[in-house]
Amino acid sequence: MKIMNILQIHNLKPQFPCTFRTVPHHSLSGSLNFSLRKSTRLSSSSFLLLLVTPIRPTFKIFTVSRIEAPFFENNKEDEEEEEDEERNSATNLTEFEDLAPDGVVYQNTLRLVECSMFAAVTGLVYFLSNSLSIENYFGCFFSLPIVISSLRWGVAGGRKTMVATAMLLFVLSGPVKALTYLLTHGLVGFTMGSLWRMGANWGLSIFLCTIARATGAVGYVLTSSFLIRENILALITINIHASLTFIFAAAGINTVPSMNFIYSLFGILVVLNSGFFVFLLHLLYSVFLTRLGMKDSLRLPRWLEKAL
Repeated sequence: MKIMNILQIHNLKPQFPCTFRTVPHHSLSGSLNFSLRKSTRLSSSSFLLLLVTPIRPTFKIFTVSRIEAPFFENNKEDEEEEEDEERNSATNLTEFEDLAPDGVVYQNTLRLVECSMFAAVTGLVYFLSNSLSIENYFGCFFSLPIVISSLRWGVAGGRKTMVATAMLLFVLSGPVKALTYLLTHGLVGFTMGSLWRMGANWGLSIFLCTIARATGAVGYVLTSSFLIRENILALITINIHASLTFIFAAAGINTVPSMNFIYSLFGILVVLNSGFFVFLLHLLYSVFLTRLGMKDSLRLPRWLEKAL
């Protein structure tokens, strides 16, 4: 009460020694700036209003610089990684291509397997037929695997089958059986298969196969003569000469055939025998391969195509 009386007596009003001055927020940078002035005075209502109003600080927005590529770039490592990826993808593609049915590796593997199987079957059948003395019943089929290999895989396939069969017989039965197979069956099958693969007509094929068969027969006789230390060819020609002399004498012909005539007659008989055998092989193999579905690979005569 004494204080209030004193204020009333002296007619005094509450004064504040300083006032606050707000600065526009556009001139603020990150914080509020307050300037104090002792000369200016504020009333109590203004002071209360200033306390009540919230102060909103403003902040300056800083711009962020653009992200630029570094001056020094490690391009060599990126290029090497890309090259490695390309190489890996290329190797994967080649592996899939090789495993495909039309791939080179797949075809070579299939050719090797088929030729090996044909050689194994032919060698086993020839070995058993010689052991059981039934070679005459299966002799016409010993050249068939070589012909099939030549038609399917070319001349190289037929040659590989023939050589593989001879090597197998060489291991199982010795060099004599292997050489006998080559002379009597291997050369004929290889010649026939090669000519059929090249699309030769039957006339040329029969002629060349006959020569191959006759050459093999003569070679077999000479080989046997060397092994038994006896000239089998001379024995054959002498027997032919004696038989013809007896026939001429019985017929009343007073001539003695010369040895040159005997040799020529022997050669003609061998060629005729080989020719008939080769012709029968052509017929048998044509029918057999047609039944196997390989008719498109054959060049048959018209009369045989009509018959089949």
